[in-house]
Amino acid sequence: MISSVLVANRGEIACRVFRTCRASGIRTVAVHSDADDNALHARVADVAVRLPGATPAETYLRGDLIVKAAVAAGADAVHPGYGFLSENADFARAVLDAGLLWIGPPPEAIEAMASKTRAKELMGLAPLREVTEADLPVLVKAAAGGGGRGMRIVRRLEELDGALRGARAEATSAFGDGEVFVEPYVENGRHVEVQILADTHGTVWALGTRDCSLQRRHQKVIEEAPAPGLPEELTRELHTLAVRAARAVDYVGAGTVEFLVADDTAHFLEMNTRLQVEHPVTEAVFGVDLVAEQIRIAEGHALESDPPRARGHAVEARLYAEDPAHDWAPQTGTLHRLAVPDGVRLDTGYTDGDEIGVHYDPMLAKAVAHAPTRAEALRSLAGALERATIHGPTTNRDLLVRSLRHEEVTTARMDTGFYDRHLTTLTEPASDPYAPLAAALADAHGRSRFGGWRNLPAQPQTKRYAMAGEEHEVHYRHTRTGLTAQGVRVVQADARLVVLEVDGVQRKFEVARYGDQVHVNATTLTALPRFPDPTAQRAPGSLLAPMPGTVVRVAEGLAVGAAVRAGEPLLWLEAMKMQHQIASPVTGTLSALQATPGQQVELGMLLAVVQET
Repeated sequence: MISSVLVANRGEIACRVFRTCRASGIRTVAVHSDADDNALHARVADVAVRLPGATPAETYLRGDLIVKAAVAAGADAVHPGYGFLSENADFARAVLDAGLLWIGPPPEAIEAMASKTRAKELMGLAPLREVTEADLPVLVKAAAGGGGRGMRIVRRLEELDGALRGARAEATSAFGDGEVFVEPYVENGRHVEVQILADTHGTVWALGTRDCSLQRRHQKVIEEAPAPGLPEELTRELHTLAVRAARAVDYVGAGTVEFLVADDTAHFLEMNTRLQVEHPVTEAVFGVDLVAEQIRIAEGHALESDPPRARGHAVEARLYAEDPAHDWAPQTGTLHRLAVPDGVRLDTGYTDGDEIGVHYDPMLAKAVAHAPTRAEALRSLAGALERATIHGPTTNRDLLVRSLRHEEVTTARMDTGFYDRHLTTLTEPASDPYAPLAAALADAHGRSRFGGWRNLPAQPQTKRYAMAGEEHEVHYRHTRTGLTAQGVRVVQADARLVVLEVDGVQRKFEVARYGDQVHVNATTLTALPRFPDPTAQRAPGSLLAPMPGTVVRVAEGLAVGAAVRAGEPLLWLEAMKMQHQIASPVTGTLSALQATPGQQVELGMLLAVVQET
């Protein structure tokens, strides 16, 4: 029997595995980088072991140090989580060679399926060897790992070399393996997958289907189970193929077989030999704890001959610290508050007050709703996210709510091109016009109680806020009866709650302030000084760092005086294990270049200046 488990991972998945371990009476061991010294997963574990590493991103790829940590901490089993070393056969062997239990598939199964090139060969498929015009569009893909890292769509042959170079660099950084391959890219298909669970006694379960078509940068955003609208015959075929893939490699444990479905035809993508990020939707529908089943299988227990029956529908949304309206740029800073209404499952690796750094994936949490029908599950999750309290950096919360309510989603007509078609409309600013006034009244509350009113006609007070990229100026007065504002009746105003009556309808505004950042319901504002600072202005054509990160490369031959075109890539930043392209905002001449490869940059730092011509 397993008594102590080390999770060779971090963040949300480490916390999720620990939760099952605690419920099962199993001690927990965390490993952490220096950057994660105060991370939630390190705090909640029974024992935490620091892993030295050259960089925070490389730390969790040091399998030798993780095995040593497990032995030193007295763990008798290792759970890999997802990402990092979860599909690394050498790491699995090292765990087993140390006399520890491996809560995952045999190393031989990982080798057969974890490399996408070898997996395709096993399924009778093969990647493209030489790309021609007739093959376009194609997808450059990392052979190891997943999560959208190391993937590039190529629509023109002249883009192929750059895509290969970028994918290799990103894959090396994320997985320690720079192998990539090229395959045909199927436009606007549905991403459908099958959860499998296999024991050491020959039983393999196919636990329904999941639809993961809503993706950005090839990384899933919203997932659901079961996949809606699939013909029964196709569903049976997917189950059969998934079980066949598992049996072909003598698979053991939890895994996922992924397909791209187009015109009711299934195209094999890959088999992930690990637990998936989206596993909670399957757990909700089938009433199972997949982590508990992984542990039981590792202990040698047998599955029942038949899987449990599916009940209802579940939808999961990934909450990211990112700005979808600005090329999905990751965001950093303090997460002051994160809470969702009761009735929705929240899996997270953060708690109030934690810092969101630059070294890892920007996912804050996964919110999951389960209901008798798909329509009810979509409505429940959208409503919960809309009412959630999220105070901190910019997130994709509004995008998630709008996506869940979009007609293509509610009618199950979505595909992998959903955000390519609808991102502009889904990210249109829709901030509450009364939010700045509510913020000003809440801020003024303290002054109104301590002598703000005079027995003379009061001059209006003015405050300025930035909201959705625009500046807003609001006015209010201190009077004998309290705070007033034109066009509304102030029913109540204190530091945390403002109630305004507009056209006979009373509206409540919950207000929270953290320095210059003000949250009013779901709207985020920045308090501005009354008089703008003229020294804060930047020269036209300035390229500022959209996030903290590392300059990984500068365009070949780029130098001051060079002619550049609008949209031309000038340099690349790496942040949160993804590379982000920085392009010229205008056509003109490069008049300054401050960035150099390897340089660490902070948010808003000047990288270059292009003088428009």
